[in-house]
Amino acid sequence: MAEGQPVRGFSAPRLIERKRDGVELAPGEIEAFLSRFLTGEVPDYQMAAMLMAVFFRGLSPNELERWTLALVQSGERWDFRRVTGPKVGKHSTGGVGDKVTLVLAPLVAAVGLKMPKVSGRGLGHTGGTLDKLASIPGFRTDLDRAAVERLLNDVGYALAGQSDSFVPLDRDLYALRDVTGTVESLPLVAASVMSKKIAEGLDAVVLDVKTGAGALLSDPERAEALARAMLGLAGRFGLRAEALMTRMDEPLGRAVGNALEVREAIETLAGRGPADVLEVAMALGSSLLVQTGAAPDDDAARARLRWVLEDGSALERFRLSVAGQGGDPAVVDDPGRLPRAPASAEARAPRAGRVRGLDAREVGRLVVALGGGRLRKTDAIDPSVGVVLEQKVGDEVETGGRLATVHAATPEAALGAAQRLAELYDIGPEPLKRPPLVLKRITG
Repeated sequence: MAEGQPVRGFSAPRLIERKRDGVELAPGEIEAFLSRFLTGEVPDYQMAAMLMAVFFRGLSPNELERWTLALVQSGERWDFRRVTGPKVGKHSTGGVGDKVTLVLAPLVAAVGLKMPKVSGRGLGHTGGTLDKLASIPGFRTDLDRAAVERLLNDVGYALAGQSDSFVPLDRDLYALRDVTGTVESLPLVAASVMSKKIAEGLDAVVLDVKTGAGALLSDPERAEALARAMLGLAGRFGLRAEALMTRMDEPLGRAVGNALEVREAIETLAGRGPADVLEVAMALGSSLLVQTGAAPDDDAARARLRWVLEDGSALERFRLSVAGQGGDPAVVDDPGRLPRAPASAEARAPRAGRVRGLDAREVGRLVVALGGGRLRKTDAIDPSVGVVLEQKVGDEVETGGRLATVHAATPEAALGAAQRLAELYDIGPEPLKRPPLVLKRITG
């Protein structure tokens, strides 16, 4: 990437052209472009062009650091020195059926860690934690720093959305990336993720970098490159961090869809959830315990996490969180209080055999088409729609057997989605050997 010289006077088109042509933007130019976008002087269409230029040309290490710092400095940086206990964070690069934050946060809170978590909404075919939380009646995520500190002291964790004062520049870029085909840009993802982790005032963070058909980055080499870019930023900003590469070929868990995933998270905390959801949560949680010195090794960390799961204290933390953020805590004992779709239909197996594959990306797109995600940044979401997978990879099915149940707004939508979902199942005579969920651990 050629080294650039500052352009006299600000010119958005000229900076876009230079980035398009592979020129490294000079100190001050990235900051000027981003700050003017935040104030409205640079409109959405010019920012979209810059995002696409970055998508194709990338950012140099120095540009990436300056881009990330501009995001951090667009709002306040949290300081929780008055909160006792290690402050930890987690971020997932996005997947289908990924409700791990809803399980992990109460787990680590129950063993004494504090998690101030700023989450996002869905991007593309992947779901977002804020959209899931919004399906809980009354649950509020518009929290300021004082509210987050109160929840850290009272509950042990807080799940917030980005506000006008917390990394607002990233919030606006996040929404624009979702509708401009620039979601998968490695530097844009790295800057977005790490700006929030840096601004949260953490002692340690664990990054869940997913790879496979349903991941943001399906190619393992690109996923690892993203992990190393984020760890590099963590090092530049003095943040302890570790990344786990996890598999996202099929949906995580059985539920895909906002209210359905909240229900499954509650079941997992109650000891009745899918094994894969719990395994990812335990792996991430053990990383945080070891990084902060709360456990000497992975075995000891997992033992502590299993204890708070089995004695019910993790589930109680979830209940306290719902109540503390204005939601209806009765959903913990009665998930039927969550939104329920008026129509449903069953996907049936066209042949007998073993499930050999289920494309997570296409399942995610199907749920978006039902209304469970966004095609435009202004789209409203129906929290009740989604699918529950009765059969997953490795399971044996009979001809006409139930593969999944679709929950939709109308009978017609449910039937059409059920037919499409049945087509997504790869059913053959022999099962495929599944690799482990946690593929690689990368230390910063």
